[in-house]
Amino acid sequence: MVSTVYIAKNVYGADGLGRLGDGRVVFVVGAFAGEQVKAEIIEEKRHFVRARLVEVVERSPERIGEGEMPIPGMVYANLSREGEIAAKTSQLEEALTRAFRRQFQIDKFIPSKYSNYRNKVVYHFAIERGKLLLGYKKEPENTIQDILEDPLAVPEINAKLGEIRRHVFSLLTQGSSSVRKAVEGKENVTIRYSKISGVKWWLGAAPKDGIIMKESSCGKIFEVPADGFWQVNSEVGEELAKEVARAYRQNATTSPDILDLYCGVGVLGLSTGAERVTGIESGRRAVEFAKKNAAAQGASGARFFAQEVGRNLHKLRIYPTTTIILDPPRGGLEKGVAKYLSKSRAKRIIYVSCDPATLTRDLVQLEAGYQIETVKWFDMFPRTARFETMVTLKKREKQS
Repeated sequence: MVSTVYIAKNVYGADGLGRLGDGRVVFVVGAFAGEQVKAEIIEEKRHFVRARLVEVVERSPERIGEGEMPIPGMVYANLSREGEIAAKTSQLEEALTRAFRRQFQIDKFIPSKYSNYRNKVVYHFAIERGKLLLGYKKEPENTIQDILEDPLAVPEINAKLGEIRRHVFSLLTQGSSSVRKAVEGKENVTIRYSKISGVKWWLGAAPKDGIIMKESSCGKIFEVPADGFWQVNSEVGEELAKEVARAYRQNATTSPDILDLYCGVGVLGLSTGAERVTGIESGRRAVEFAKKNAAAQGASGARFFAQEVGRNLHKLRIYPTTTIILDPPRGGLEKGVAKYLSKSRAKRIIYVSCDPATLTRDLVQLEAGYQIETVKWFDMFPRTARFETMVTLKKREKQS
């Protein structure tokens, strides 16, 4: 069934939200706020439906293109930068307003270049009818969209892409059948770039030894293992580290000690320049590199431990002189962590998140002991649905 729908806004994930004549909410992929569209229902749930865009009847002034996404995940490809920024700002403000039932406004926005910013890409590959397909997997078709030039990857990766494609093709078509099957089994190729290390790539799982990326942030050099986390947008990632350091320095006299939870290779904690940094991270290899980075930077007061935060809350040493940095995975804080930290004695918490849903869930629990001071969002992933947020919180004063 095809219906005409007015799109009121774009929700997180970029779907256009409207209502059908019977009042049900409808999500339309590829439609933008302010547009009148014709949409065909493809999935019906009890309280909402999903639809595909059939025709744009009245265009948004921010629409700049038509048709399918150039690559999977590039959901804002047909929307202007201004339109995308407005949509994401609204999504974050609405998420916070809905969670706390009071109006929120963003304190600062950190922009990014429009395209060619990704320093890491993962492509699937296969040989079909004698031709190499190497690119992103399209869902739900489960097919590979061949990529000759990636609009999101940095120029250095695109410059090497032809050479990498030829190499992968030769591995899949030459040599013994056992070798070719072993290559086929790896299924994907990962390509990473840094200004110091250049372009590195590998097939399948990241090699445990031999590939180390050297990255720079806030004037410091960090070594990162091949499978280690580093923000895919190097420029905005550094701006994020700078903002965390600024937030720390504003209260460094009263809260000089850093407790960096989900610390990875130590970039945020070490970038603050604090004399005493304690980092907790579940990945043992990441902790090994965090220790190496601290030693190489002369951060003698930095200590890192390989532990799961949620299972070791009783081991945390949190004092009134502590500033807590939180940078969890997309799933947010583990169960019980936010509630535990809400009762801590730390004067300040700096929370970095790539998902507004889990961020607001955790902030609601933290608010029992802390109040939000500032909210900043970073355009870490332009043209895609995602973005990064940094929230600073201060300890609530006890009521007399």
